[in-house]
Amino acid sequence: MDKLKQLQSFVSVATRGSLTAAARAEGVAPAIMGRRLDALEERLGVKLLVRTTRRMTLTHEGSAFLEDCQRLLSDLASAEASVSAGGVKASGHLRITAPAGFGRRHVAPLVTKFREQHADVTISLNLSDRVVDLAGEGFDCAVRVGDLPDSSLVSVRMADNRRLCVATPAYLKTRGTPQHPSELSRFDCLTLSSEASQTRGWAFRIPRDAEAVGEHELVYLKPGGPLDCSDGQVLHDWCLAGYGIAWRSTWEVEAEVAAGRLVTVLDAFAAPPNGIYAVFPQRKHLPLRVRLWIDFLKHHFSEPGYWNGASPAASQK
Repeated sequence: MDKLKQLQSFVSVATRGSLTAAARAEGVAPAIMGRRLDALEERLGVKLLVRTTRRMTLTHEGSAFLEDCQRLLSDLASAEASVSAGGVKASGHLRITAPAGFGRRHVAPLVTKFREQHADVTISLNLSDRVVDLAGEGFDCAVRVGDLPDSSLVSVRMADNRRLCVATPAYLKTRGTPQHPSELSRFDCLTLSSEASQTRGWAFRIPRDAEAVGEHELVYLKPGGPLDCSDGQVLHDWCLAGYGIAWRSTWEVEAEVAAGRLVTVLDAFAAPPNGIYAVFPQRKHLPLRVRLWIDFLKHHFSEPGYWNGASPAASQK
């Protein structure tokens, strides 16, 4: 109990900026707060705060320790709330990151729905196509699409994702339908520009040769065309407008394919699926709010009809 009180006092003093303000909030004398801080620093063997008559400043060690203490106390409050309320009740702050395009379409709408069920949880959503350092930047969970690099992070696969070649029925009626990936050079292909992250090109699973029945290899092609863009959403819009063939993820086009606005081509050569994952730092005890968020995502992403727009959750996006 003394250790916990020391941590609580340290957080209170560090966030309020003075012993007096922290003592007033807790209803004790400033001298008691001072003794708790002295005992904490002596136990840890480091200086956490530089104290003068006018102000208190965190040391480098103090700044790092403050973040850990805030997380620990938040997790403790969440654990207590989950049992004291007679049921599952999450609290605290949840920091999530996701790729920009996928996040706008499939994460942001679910964030608000999650909070409707867990009103004591506050949420920050970061949408970025860079690979965010979860532990270094203080994020609780990331949603990532595609193959995951080896790391110390823990991942939960929530759904499959494929890349498909798609075009409008009108475009294919006018220009014809490619029967083999090598024929794409004769069509208007809508591609990401050279400065975009997709550098290897479009992936296809192609038979090795006529004699090797059932053997395939993954081949990357870089088809050209009159239009390219660094933004995938623009390529999606151009494709829907009938300007050519695009290579897009099922999470982006499955609803349009189901509705007949887009048609898939070269399906026999489609590359194997990759995954859509929830990723989080290695922890022995994951905070309740994070566990519930991951379960919430997995439930919706595995719901029949979600990806083609037929499920209730998808239709309300």
